[in-house]
Amino acid sequence: MHALLAGGGIGGMTAALSLLRAGIDVDVYEAAPALTEVGAGVQLSPNGCRVLAELGVFDELIAMSCDPDRKEFRLWNTGKAWTLFALGSFVVEEYGYPYLTVYRPDLLGVLERSVRRMKPDAVHLDARCAGFTQDDNGVTLELTGGESVRGDVLIGADGWRSAIRTALWGDCTPQFSGMVAWRSIIPMENLPTHLTEKVGSTWIGPGAHVVTYPLHGGAIMNFVATVEAKEWSESGGSVPGDRDECRADFAGWHEDIQTYIDAAPSLIKWALVSREPIPQWTQGRVSLLGDACHTTLPFLAQGAVHAMEDGIVLARCLVHDTDDPAKALQRYENARIERTSKMVRGATANTGRFHSPELATPQKADDYLAREWSAEPIADRYHWLYSYDAVTAPI
Repeated sequence: MHALLAGGGIGGMTAALSLLRAGIDVDVYEAAPALTEVGAGVQLSPNGCRVLAELGVFDELIAMSCDPDRKEFRLWNTGKAWTLFALGSFVVEEYGYPYLTVYRPDLLGVLERSVRRMKPDAVHLDARCAGFTQDDNGVTLELTGGESVRGDVLIGADGWRSAIRTALWGDCTPQFSGMVAWRSIIPMENLPTHLTEKVGSTWIGPGAHVVTYPLHGGAIMNFVATVEAKEWSESGGSVPGDRDECRADFAGWHEDIQTYIDAAPSLIKWALVSREPIPQWTQGRVSLLGDACHTTLPFLAQGAVHAMEDGIVLARCLVHDTDDPAKALQRYENARIERTSKMVRGATANTGRFHSPELATPQKADDYLAREWSAEPIADRYHWLYSYDAVTAPI
């Protein structure tokens, strides 16, 4: 079998490595002139680390990542802290793998090197997908330069603006959510000592929240500040950010938030997009993966992880039904769509939990945290995510 992958991001490269390890030939077509990831962080919960272990790259990645001691909430104006859950050895004992915070370029680099070791010419750059045709014997991917390539299956791993999804189902592009995220990578030496702990912090407040966690062996701090009630008129998904606008969005927030904003070498302003999960991914020999089929807000920290799970399950299904690729892709969709749709909706629901007006005062915040973020609701929202094993889940 020969699989064509449109898109060489984290999801696409995980799928490529999974397929190659399963004995399936792969070619990856990436529109960009180089395989690059935004210099930002990604949280890898145990279900994601389980995927990397199966692919043989976990040890390489953990050596350049961070293993925080805990995740905590901080109140927007007072800085009061509540432990959300312990990480470190507690998570390993519960789920078999740690909870890592990872620099996105490190993760993509580990996956890319492993793919190229197995097939040096697997990745084709400057190869933008224009469309496809399929018949009973295969699928032909058409590139914008006029070239076409033939394979047995085509997987659209080409992100939230997926050309493959549009060709399958028409325009169902996610829309601006009304929220923007201010993002930066801050060198640790720019920060005071008390802001350099091995902790994942989520500062929560009315209409906004801020996430920070260490990356790249503790050399840098990831900073993401999300705020509601914004407008977006840019054609792209991100633009260089204005520090004064960011300060204005977080006026009145704790002095530590002001320190992060001042210490950031630069800020990028991102539009956050969302949509209800699409009801179908697959048509014949063509299917979708990652953001192309389950674009999510980043409020469960599962977008990259679920794309990685997709890659493992995709390979398992293609091996299971090698003689019937269309059946294999439908099996893959059936195995993944309920879980990923639940993830998308859970991330959307967390918007209100992070931005509740009840967080306006310390007393109301205490009552709110006790009701919404005590042990039982936390277990309901996260255990089903972290305990999943893409290697053994039913297909």
